Amino acid sequence: MPLFDFHAKHLDILSQNSQYRTLSISHGKTFSSNDYLALANSKILKQAAARAIEDNISMGSGGSRLLSGNHMQHIALEKEASAFFGSQSTLFFSNGYAANMAVISTLPQAGDIILYDEYIHASSHDGIRLARCSAQSFYHNDIDDLKQKIKIWRQDNIQGQIWILCETLYSMDGDLAPIDALEILAKENNAILIIDEAHATGVLGPMGKGLASHLDGQDNIIILRTCGKALGCEGALLSLPIIARDFIINHARHFIFSTAPSPFIASLVRASLQVLQEKSEYVERLKALCQYAERKLSPLGAISHGTPIIPLIIGEAARTMDIAAQLQHEGFDVRGIRPPTVPQGTSRLRICISLNISEQDIDNLAQAIGKYL
Repeated sequence: MPLFDFHAKHLDILSQNSQYRTLSISHGKTFSSNDYLALANSKILKQAAARAIEDNISMGSGGSRLLSGNHMQHIALEKEASAFFGSQSTLFFSNGYAANMAVISTLPQAGDIILYDEYIHASSHDGIRLARCSAQSFYHNDIDDLKQKIKIWRQDNIQGQIWILCETLYSMDGDLAPIDALEILAKENNAILIIDEAHATGVLGPMGKGLASHLDGQDNIIILRTCGKALGCEGALLSLPIIARDFIINHARHFIFSTAPSPFIASLVRASLQVLQEKSEYVERLKALCQYAERKLSPLGAISHGTPIIPLIIGEAARTMDIAAQLQHEGFDVRGIRPPTVPQGTSRLRICISLNISEQDIDNLAQAIGKYL
């Protein structure tokens, strides 16, 4: 058998089904970026980077946090994040994927159950695969289905801990979780609620703290906030009870055996958090731009929930990718999303609104989409 024969055949199948992925650099007006507040290339972060270089802050950590890699920038960031979000404690990870996997694979124990929204992120699914306990999905944003699954499981499992997983702003549909109903249900069942605020951080809530910021600091609440989207940097901030933080430091392989995040990047995340505290106009401008985009794109069939993520369902994968390619040719960086990322028959243009674009850019995009639909 030729080397990589299976892999070559599999890639051929992906190509035939319009599911073959390639890497491409963003060109034109960006409608695919998660850089919601346009901080990634901002003067604010460039000035913060210059100060960090001037202050001789290390570019690399040199080791894991438990060895030589624990720096003052990590400690300062975690302290400031806890104060800003109202958390009991914070742990800084290199990215949200690693943080999700660490939490989900480490904290739930044998005899517990993980109940997760069916649209939860891939990183959570990978964490679930490594977990020591059973897991079941519940229908997307369906509180009644979740209640029923809790009731059935509790009939035969009196002692086990229930862990509920959800996002607040879902990355492919742009819709919002019924977070208060989930929190009430968690309390009623002595469950722990793990909330992924990756796309809501810097976008929703007071000062961009997220949709679930009012729950932070409770003993049964764990919140993940990524730094590579609206905060314009990279990494992830895990807000959680102190006992859970200590357990992760002692048991999470993703934390123990991984080189610590760059102290230099930690200093930039600190600057981004300062933007949220001092420049509320960023969040307000984004909100207004999302409302404008909703008015312009909804008549074309786009589905808006008042968030920066606006899907336009095309249905068939090949046609979706063809329209995306034509829009890119015209200077709009709009990406097509296909199965398995989204369910069969729901291939879509995923339109992201950020402060990198203007109302005129949205007008031009709407006109271009209209031609192809």
